[in-house]
Amino acid sequence: MTNPDPGAEAAPPAPAEDTPAEAPPEEAAPPEDAAKDDPGSDGPAAEIAALKDRLLRAVAETENLRKRAAREREEAARYAISGFARDVLGVADDMARALGALPEEQRAEKMLISNAKALFDGLELTRRNLGAALERHGIARIDPAGEPFDPNLHEAMFEVDAPGAAPGSVVQVVEAGYRIHDRLLRPARVGVARRAAPPEEKPEKPDGGEGGAGGGDGEPPP
Repeated sequence: MTNPDPGAEAAPPAPAEDTPAEAPPEEAAPPEDAAKDDPGSDGPAAEIAALKDRLLRAVAETENLRKRAAREREEAARYAISGFARDVLGVADDMARALGALPEEQRAEKMLISNAKALFDGLELTRRNLGAALERHGIARIDPAGEPFDPNLHEAMFEVDAPGAAPGSVVQVVEAGYRIHDRLLRPARVGVARRAAPPEEKPEKPDGGEGGAGGGDGEPPP
């Protein structure tokens, strides 16, 4: 075994193999939904508030439907006889016309035979009973004689000159009207006092001009 020569140069070190550079550490990705994972966030509270609002709206809508159904049920019960009442009104009108054929002051005359008087008395009693039955069911008679004309309750059939009545007032009731509770069942057919026509303005007479009677040109007569 020989010692190395101290004067000899040391051999250069062998080149190191190329090594890849270390990549920087990747940053941690944020959570997709921190509000859901974090128990202290307001996500569940907002969802609970939304569900509570939807529940309150559903309850209010159900209550409105219940009230509407109750109101419709009540109106159906109050006005269920409207069609029947319209038919019965024709019977009442016929009785009124039959009774009006003979004035009240002539019924007590001795010339009226007893049978005819009994017939009129029976018709009058029937008319009163029918009117009372209608009133028990909320059907009231509209007799607007002397009242101002109301297009919501009356139907004008004609206009007449009535010097003693206010213009636009009812002077004659052709057919009485009826209402059921607060609804109009049939308008009263009436005659209305004619409104006075406005006075016509008389045309002003033209002036004779500055020339007076001499003509319109103002020239003196020849």
